[in-house]
Formats: sequence, C-alpha cells, structure tokens
Amino acid sequence: MNKRSQNGRGSNSAQLRQYNERIVLLMLRRAGSASKADLARATKLTNAAVGGIIQTLADDGLITESGKRHDGGRGQPATLLKLAPRGAFGFGVRIDRTNLEVVLLDFEGKVIGRRGHDMILPQPAKALEIIRDDLQNLASLLSDEEQDRIAGIGIAQPFNLGAWLHELGLPPASFRAWDDFDITKALRDATDLPVFRENDGTAAAVAELFYGHGRDHDNFLYLFLGPAIGGGLILSGDVVRGVTGNAGDVAMMPVPPSRLSTAPEPKKQWDLLLTRASLVSLARHLSPENFASLSRLDLQDAVERDDPAVTEWMADCIDALSPSLGAAYALLDMPLVIIDSDLDGAFAERLTKGLAAALTEAAPEARNTPDLLFGNFHQDAGAIGAASLPMFFNFSPRAAILTGNRPGGSAGAAIREENGVAV
Repeated sequence: MNKRSQNGRGSNSAQLRQYNERIVLLMLRRAGSASKADLARATKLTNAAVGGIIQTLADDGLITESGKRHDGGRGQPATLLKLAPRGAFGFGVRIDRTNLEVVLLDFEGKVIGRRGHDMILPQPAKALEIIRDDLQNLASLLSDEEQDRIAGIGIAQPFNLGAWLHELGLPPASFRAWDDFDITKALRDATDLPVFRENDGTAAAVAELFYGHGRDHDNFLYLFLGPAIGGGLILSGDVVRGVTGNAGDVAMMPVPPSRLSTAPEPKKQWDLLLTRASLVSLARHLSPENFASLSRLDLQDAVERDDPAVTEWMADCIDALSPSLGAAYALLDMPLVIIDSDLDGAFAERLTKGLAAALTEAAPEARNTPDLLFGNFHQDAGAIGAASLPMFFNFSPRAAILTGNRPGGSAGAAIREENGVAV
C-alpha cells in the first residue's frame, strides 16, 4: 500500500520528481545540448524546479556541462548541458536463430565493445556460457567505478524460437529447448544485474525511439527485415508491448500466397507475411537449392549488381507489405512507418520508394498514407536495441512511472505539482 503524507505528497511527489528528471534527460537527448532556460521552456517547469533537477542529475553523473552559449546578448553566457557519455552503460544480448551477439553501449548510444558469434543457436546451457564470457570481457573495458553505472542487461530475441523453422529453412535440433528456458532468470542469477527482455522487433523499435528517428518522432510502427520480419509499435513516446509482449509482430499477419515459383507451398489458404517479406525468402529466390548458405554479404551483393531475381522478389515483398501496412494504418492511425534491415544502401532506397508508391496507389479515397523512413541501425538494430532496453526502462519518461504500470500519458510533457496535485 502506498503511504501518503497528510498534505497529499509523499510517494506521489517522488514519482513526479522521477518523471520530470527523465523528461529533462529526454530533452537533452533530443537537443544534444541545452541551457537551464531552454529546458525550463521545453518542459514548462519553473527555473527553480529545473535547477533542482539539473543538480540531482549532475550529482548522479548523468549530465555534464558542454560549454557556454555566446549569443552576443547582455549578461553572462548561458551554461550548456548535455548527457554525460559515461553516465550510464547498458549491456545488450541479441539471441537469434543463427547468431549470438553481446554489446556494451554508453549513455549516448555509442557502442563501446561487442562480441559476435555466427552460428546455429546452440542449446541454452552452452549459449549462456558464451554470453557470460562475453559480458565479463566487455565489462573489463570499464573502470570499477563505471561498472557500478551499468543499468542492466537487455535481451532481444524472437519469441517462440522453436516455431516457423520450416518457413525459415532451419533444422529443429536446438531451438525447441529454448521455449521452456528462462533466459531472463538465468542471466539475472549469473550476473546479479537487472535484466530486461523483449522480442527483437520491439527492442529494435526502442533503439530507434531512444537513439534514432525517435528523437523527432513519438509515434511510429517499426519493421525490421532480417532472416524473418519483426516489428514494434511506439505510441506517445512509449513502447506498446501487448498482453504477451508481441505487439507489432507483423510476421504473423496473413497475406495471400506468393506468386514466386521458389516460395514454399502454404500450409493454409493464407500465408504468413514472414514467408514473403524476409531475407530468407530473398535468398530462396536467388538460390532455391542452396539458399541456407547465402550470407548477408551475398544478398547485399545481389542487390548492388541489380540481379533480376532481386527485382522479382522485391515486387513480391512490396505486394505483401503494402496491404499489411494499409491495415495497420487504418487501425492505428500512426503517421510514420520506419523500416530497417540487415541490408542497406540500394536495398533501402528501392524498398522505401517502391513501398511508398504502392501505399499511395492503394490508398482509399480521402485517406492519407503514413510517411516512410529507413532506420538508422541496419544489421546492428537487434544488438543496439537490446542494449537500449536498460537505458529506456531506467531513464525514459514512461507513463507507467505515474500510473502504476497502467497505460496513459505521453512522453515529452513534464508534470508539475500544485498543492499536492499533479497537473
């Protein structure tokens, strides 16, 4: 039971203070640097309130001075503040069916170190051993004092690792054991650090929100085109998880079967989006008999040299994505779709242009289409997304801070208190 003082403040005031501290961090993340007056205007808090928050964040090592603003006006130049790059750190563990990766991220979102393993996912005990070794090696890059600033470990992985192996052309040997393995508890017990786990699409969406296009956009649907296709949903500057954590899992959206001769026969009348919009489907179309051996670089090369098979697959992929995004737009009314992929360069340009044209052509009368942007992180999206999770859940102004884990509110607006009441 929450205790309150007689004037109505108590724990509620502490929640408001924490929320507003995170609003200030958000504003600095978006602006790069700002003065106390800038922050007071942006948050609509008083100079005194912002001054107290700045002092607390500076004492905690989360912000630092970045210089003076000399604008030619009277008086003393304004002191500029920014996030302290070494103010906090996050580990990220990306678990994929064909890859294990561990990264260490600083507070500005820069990768300090990484360890990667291209392999068919081993049994959980072996994978845990690899991850623990990588975490220890990366922690050695920090001083003892900096290790005390590790905010936690983020895990990004496809949920239901043992499912859809036929569609992805993978053997079932190692994967089904993961469905009953609690990797969150195992890593928490092994490291004594907080652990945050999300599906890989949601984690990558958090990276984009925290360190990418989310600096300018609070509402978007995120898609990642990798071996399969994943997604995440960001509304009002917060991640939408859904009841099971699978909100935004566009891979499961039903689509008509592919017209490509290389596509597998669907098990039911409708196929799944991941069968048509995935890099496995591209590899299968490029080399039906040998697609499992094609690397990311092989696929990128095929795109760069304009292989006709890529053009055929791209048309089929866009044909599947267009109605899926149209349905999502009709349901969610989100203004932006961000698409990222293990491939970039010409692939990004062709996919976004082709998809934008298809959405415009299919748009109903008197309805707009969402804007399209390509993501910032490409093949690093999963790992950086994982490492962004501890940063996001520890330092983002999520409405759950004020609502007791009930949805509501919006990131980007500070809360002030008048006579013990939040306004």
